[in-house]
Amino acid sequence: MARRFKVAVAATAAVAIGLSGCGSPSSKSDTGKADTGKISAQQAATDPNAKGPAEEAKDAKKGGTISIVAQTTPSTLDPTDTYYTDSNEIEKLTFRTPTQYDIRDGQPVLVPDLTDLGTVSADKLTWTFKMTSTFKYEDGTDVKVDDLAYAIKRSFAHDVYPNGPAYQLSYFKDGDKYKGPYADGDTYAGVETQGTDTLIIHLAKPFADLPFYMTFAMFTPIPKAKDTKQDYKNHPISTGPYMFDQYVAGTSLTLKKNPYWDAKTDPVRHQYADAWSFKWGGELVSLQQKVLNSAGDDANSLAYDEVDASLVPQLTGDKAKQLIKGESPCLYVLNIDTRKIPDINVRKAIAKAYPYDALSKANGNNDYTAEPASTFLPPGVPGHTKYTPFPDLTGTGAGDAAGAKKLLTDAGKLGFELSWYYDNTKPISQQISNIRADALTKAGFKVKAIGVTTADQRAKISDYDAPVNLAQGPRGWCSDWPTGSSWLPVMFESKAIAEGTAWGFLQDKTLDKKIEDVANLPTDQATGKWAGLDQEIMGQYVALPWYYTKMAVVSGTNIGGAVGDATVGMPFFPDLYLKS
Repeated sequence: MARRFKVAVAATAAVAIGLSGCGSPSSKSDTGKADTGKISAQQAATDPNAKGPAEEAKDAKKGGTISIVAQTTPSTLDPTDTYYTDSNEIEKLTFRTPTQYDIRDGQPVLVPDLTDLGTVSADKLTWTFKMTSTFKYEDGTDVKVDDLAYAIKRSFAHDVYPNGPAYQLSYFKDGDKYKGPYADGDTYAGVETQGTDTLIIHLAKPFADLPFYMTFAMFTPIPKAKDTKQDYKNHPISTGPYMFDQYVAGTSLTLKKNPYWDAKTDPVRHQYADAWSFKWGGELVSLQQKVLNSAGDDANSLAYDEVDASLVPQLTGDKAKQLIKGESPCLYVLNIDTRKIPDINVRKAIAKAYPYDALSKANGNNDYTAEPASTFLPPGVPGHTKYTPFPDLTGTGAGDAAGAKKLLTDAGKLGFELSWYYDNTKPISQQISNIRADALTKAGFKVKAIGVTTADQRAKISDYDAPVNLAQGPRGWCSDWPTGSSWLPVMFESKAIAEGTAWGFLQDKTLDKKIEDVANLPTDQATGKWAGLDQEIMGQYVALPWYYTKMAVVSGTNIGGAVGDATVGMPFFPDLYLKS
């Protein structure tokens, strides 16, 4: 993931949705007590024998419209360009992929979807996936194995779909050369098909986690003849239980039942509701308060932004049952561009001045949704080790302006300019920017905060050539699957700049080799080595860890089946239904 998660109200993170190393979500508490949950490690579980149909919830009702509200806005619903967790969760309703996750007792388990879980060759460089049944698109036409292959080829058009996952660029054979079907045609050595049901992927280097990667929406089949390129995001073709009805980008989406989805072939998804209504925008607290009040149709709603701290005192008694809790091994940071801030003493001064406590309060962090961070690997990821934190890299503190100014003065950098983008349409984002600017100005920096709209912000922070040197994207990250290989190689290798996933913008070939040496080890051998690299990179002050996330969102009183989806730190939409 390493995914990108949904943009937080203030931090505006560009995370990868991760196949998170999330622990078991606590379901709804009947006690009314403030159980804020605990982050724990998760194992990568698989069930290659899972078959449809999915087991029905005992008290599930069918019918009605489920309403989903959020202040944050998905950047796109084109499957190839999807990497944020909010889009990923929504698209579990519309897209089937080669493999998928089932949530069992709060834990994600990898199971078949359109294909089996794959078979790898002896040299670990070829994976073979067999389709598990016959499937149809929303228009009644057959899903073909060639459509799976075409979707993979489409993902290499990273100039057209810059925000999508990028592991294939380095792991797939010739992935560093092939530029996708628009530029280079359909002939690509990394993917082939055999017969009507076999997909074969050739690798440049071993990729043990490939079956996990193939849960991403970018692997959903796309017929070449129906690929409308940049317009595809306005009505992508569904293979899941729901299909697009009406879509207004950045504002709303309604889904209706896909009549050609076959429950007998799907071991995970349901089609409980008749329709889904997504609405984005509005004021966060107001949206969540309406859901908590559950008057009229609001009882049928769920708000997927993390619960605001101001509403936490209400979460007692019956209202405690409206809180959906779970884990999300995601991390928010302040990203520092070392290409533009090469002096480590300047970076250390930023860390010393940084007002973590004031920013966390303004951001609405609370014990249900956040835990101060001091490492890059979150606690929910196997391999996490809590080492002695470096000075001023603890995710806590008021900031030391005088100490920071001395560092700048000694380095001959007093007045060094720091610049970043912020959302000038959201009060909390403005407040975050103002607090940061005030603290850094007092520390002797010159600051330049550039206001942009919500619609423009993700694109702006993802532009690595933009005239800013702080808070570029991704501002946060979630595991794409529960190992360190979906973190450190993706964020800190030199290739991360070209792939749009850089923290620190490092270009260090020696570090690249250290990371690759660990990544190429079997998972059980690599796990214990990630923490050492984590600590080594942290000492370069390339990003300031802020907080690890936990999932805590509110649902209406008529929402049933609400559990946490530990793969993205959001509620698991395929299980939701209305109680009446």
